[in-house]
Amino acid sequence: MDWILILAGLLIAYVAVAIVIHRKKLFPETVVFYGPVMAIRTSRVKFFDRFTVLRTFLQLYGTIGVCMVVVVSVFITFMLILSVRYTLILQPEPTGIYEPQNILLLPGVNDYVPSTFAVWLAFVITIAIHEFGHGILCRVENITVRSMGVLLAVIPIGFFVEPDEEELEKTKGLPKARMFGAGITNNIVVGFACFVLLIVLVGAAVPSSSPAIYGIYQGYPADQAGVPQDSVVTAINGVPVATRDDVASILNTTKPNETVLLSAKKDGIAADYPITLAAWPDDYNRTSGFMGVQYYDGATIQKAVGSMLSPLGFLQFLIIPFDTSAGTQYLRLLAFDSADTQYYTVPFDGYWAVIHLLFWCGWININVGIFNALPMVPLDGGYILKEGVDRALEKRGMSRYSPYVVSAVSSLLLVMLVSLILLPYILHI
Repeated sequence: MDWILILAGLLIAYVAVAIVIHRKKLFPETVVFYGPVMAIRTSRVKFFDRFTVLRTFLQLYGTIGVCMVVVVSVFITFMLILSVRYTLILQPEPTGIYEPQNILLLPGVNDYVPSTFAVWLAFVITIAIHEFGHGILCRVENITVRSMGVLLAVIPIGFFVEPDEEELEKTKGLPKARMFGAGITNNIVVGFACFVLLIVLVGAAVPSSSPAIYGIYQGYPADQAGVPQDSVVTAINGVPVATRDDVASILNTTKPNETVLLSAKKDGIAADYPITLAAWPDDYNRTSGFMGVQYYDGATIQKAVGSMLSPLGFLQFLIIPFDTSAGTQYLRLLAFDSADTQYYTVPFDGYWAVIHLLFWCGWININVGIFNALPMVPLDGGYILKEGVDRALEKRGMSRYSPYVVSAVSSLLLVMLVSLILLPYILHI
């Protein structure tokens, strides 16, 4: 069924239920409306009290998290400054990743984040563990949690935890910072856990060694002979081949301008293609005949995924949804439905669905954690900055200047974020 029809049906049902509840004032203690968004809350929050038995561990976890948030805050602020500078220098067109909707991580709104089950589930998980982090650290720091709930706008778009405002205001210093940093810490920790598990699980698949044609060089013999992409070579000159090495061993005995008969199969249909071989490109320094094809090499791709544990590899992981270049196109099977999955034997049914969920859960958690670490109110990083500035100036009897410092930093960062959206348009007027 078309996703648009499903969404339209859900929207109609949501609006109908919301209108009835709002007009008849049903469930006043449970349901609250913020414009078109319905909040379903509960005051049954004793669940969070169970974590107080781990107070010492969670306070240590929270302290490490605050240190991590500070480091990430400095790093992401520096990267934001570089991004604005980069935009001013290169003056990119307001297209692709520079379009306003692609600044947001909303599935289906961002052109590079698809509206799939895996993405939406990862999105919900990300928000849930963020808010639960706040709730757990509230109780660990002896702050009462008044309520918790979910925000609905056809589908769950967020969760919330409501602490006691008076008790929160009385909490000072590191305990308060730990509470604010808990959501970011959870997101980054869970994101990296999903990232590592993804790498391990990709290594569990067995790549096919068959000579599957993944790419065809334009203008070369295979292209001129009409050999289809994604076909599998089954024989050369009538000699059966089962692996890429089998093909290479035969072609290594040929010369340029020699004609061979390539047998290949695609979608169960076999065909023969007479190919007059060409010379290899000069960079290869080889004397045998060249068909002009590239085979799918699953083992090399698995090694590339394994290398993502390095700093540069991790950066590559973060840009997979945005990078459609030929050089990294093969990695998109981690995040998107791809015909490339046919080249692997997987350990269990639903394997690729799990891979996609792990990718998006890791990717969204890490990105949400990094963004929330920005030192600007109302983000968590901003509240940690505020608490740090409050305490630092309080010791010097200068508390009255704290709101101005926090406001100045927050305003500057907001200007830079808006600049990233508007500059491509302003520079091309």
